[in-house]
Amino acid sequence: MGAQAKKKASKGKIDQHKKPKTDIEISQAASLKPVLNIAHDRLGIPLKHIFPYGHYKAKISLDYVKTLKKRRDGKMILVTAITPTPAGEGKTTTTIGLNDALNLIGKKSLICIREPSLGPCFGLKGGATGGGYAQVAPMEDINLHFTGDFHAIGTANNLLAAMLDNHIYWGNALGLDLRRVAWRRAIDMNDRALRHIVQSLGSPGNGYPREDGFDITVASEVMAIFCLASDLDDLQRRLGNIIVGETKDHRYVRARELNAVGSMTALLKDALQPNLVQTLENNPAFVHGGPFANIAHGCNSVIATKAALKMADYVVLEAGFGADLGAEKFFDIKCRKAGLKPDCTVVVATVRALKMHGGVAKENLGKENLDALEKGFANLARHVANVQKFGVPAVVCINRFSSDTKAEMALLRRLVEARGVACVLADHWGQGGRGAKDLAHEVVRTIEETPAKFKPLYPDEMPLAEKIRTVAREIYGAADIALDPAAEKKLKAFEADGFGRFPVCIAKTQYSFTTDPAIKGAPEGHIIPVRDVRLSAGAEFVVALCGDILTMPGLPRVPAANNIAVTSDGKITGLF
Repeated sequence: MGAQAKKKASKGKIDQHKKPKTDIEISQAASLKPVLNIAHDRLGIPLKHIFPYGHYKAKISLDYVKTLKKRRDGKMILVTAITPTPAGEGKTTTTIGLNDALNLIGKKSLICIREPSLGPCFGLKGGATGGGYAQVAPMEDINLHFTGDFHAIGTANNLLAAMLDNHIYWGNALGLDLRRVAWRRAIDMNDRALRHIVQSLGSPGNGYPREDGFDITVASEVMAIFCLASDLDDLQRRLGNIIVGETKDHRYVRARELNAVGSMTALLKDALQPNLVQTLENNPAFVHGGPFANIAHGCNSVIATKAALKMADYVVLEAGFGADLGAEKFFDIKCRKAGLKPDCTVVVATVRALKMHGGVAKENLGKENLDALEKGFANLARHVANVQKFGVPAVVCINRFSSDTKAEMALLRRLVEARGVACVLADHWGQGGRGAKDLAHEVVRTIEETPAKFKPLYPDEMPLAEKIRTVAREIYGAADIALDPAAEKKLKAFEADGFGRFPVCIAKTQYSFTTDPAIKGAPEGHIIPVRDVRLSAGAEFVVALCGDILTMPGLPRVPAANNIAVTSDGKITGLF
């Protein structure tokens, strides 16, 4: 059961004696409409362009997406959050609740969120389709295999790896240096045993032994390319630019030289079509793509976002983890590369989480503590200020828990409003769209009265090391970065090879503004260590690995998979 399911006082319409208690029970009890009705009746999509995957999920053809180009764009609302804690913030839940509320007050609104990874579903977090009465559905389908997009992405990644090793086996005509092979394999599961491996052991017929490893699929460059590509042609161009390794004289070898691009695109062709589902209130929702924000750029696909902007007056998007990661990368990578201009940002916080940032242990969060709340408010204030640095107006949403006291709510509202920012209480978890109507009205008012003046944090022409330093100082509150000499040498080589105009993608813990997940609040003056950098030539950004961040997570001592089961009639239980 999710943290909010344990703590929040629900106010839904279902009889309390029969009312479902967990997120998955609420989802399974919902009355969904056929996806053909959602797509055709609500969005006007011709039936020939709707490809159903069962009754409640479908893909929308890229041919139809192309027809939308001449329509005007709707307003774009990004939902982000404070630094995440075990107390829970509810960012995805707020994204869905706000969208339902906008539709409820008469606005035509769509949401665009990421597909969940199987790794967290079976690992630490559980499902990722919202919570309570603010969910996208069918919950178990979306969390478990959905339309097969992640399998296609992982397979394309591993096809390139297989073709790379096959090329080496059959003579290595490109002269790849086995010590400088950069392309790793991928699997959509948390498996620490695969982080570093030695492959091709056994007889000579198995190939040449070398060190290798796996990343989780959401960290694959193929995932990043998939989410940043504007169409099939752009997808193929980017896939061809993937650097798989170097020769002994340090010449880059790209995927197109292995003749891998056509077959990789064939695997990804259907996956690139955006997925359409619905909320529990039967509002249409795009769920497409899913890079993590701590090790990748953390945003749903550009194709789904641009399509939604042509189909609705308001589009509500979510960026992963806190605003220092997901929102910064949304602005500096996705918006920069796709030409998007956000109109408003909603920063989600909870009293419980802010008290934890103020030093309160999780088991004591139910007790009123105004001093800790005021101390922890510094984390929220930092995130709001960071969003405003991009020229985008902010609204703070306080995701309400039943344990919040009147004094705590009043103090938090005063603290937020003293910063000149609107603060809205919402209970979409318990009431769905009804619980977020005030938030919807405030977001609309903010967009109408305070036009955004969006600009990225740094210019394209800034040196790569300075881009990393700028993010560290301006967003993380750091004094400086500690750039490993080998990483610094790589950055200079990237610039010499023509990649200096790329944005940077910081791979860092999501739990702190520092690289130490134990440090809460809003620390200042720390140093961000940059231990390595990687060139993602297809995705067109440079990854900076900071601290002990892992591109292949492990399972916790007690994984969420322990609690998942299937009843004799085929119903899945325990998936959050």
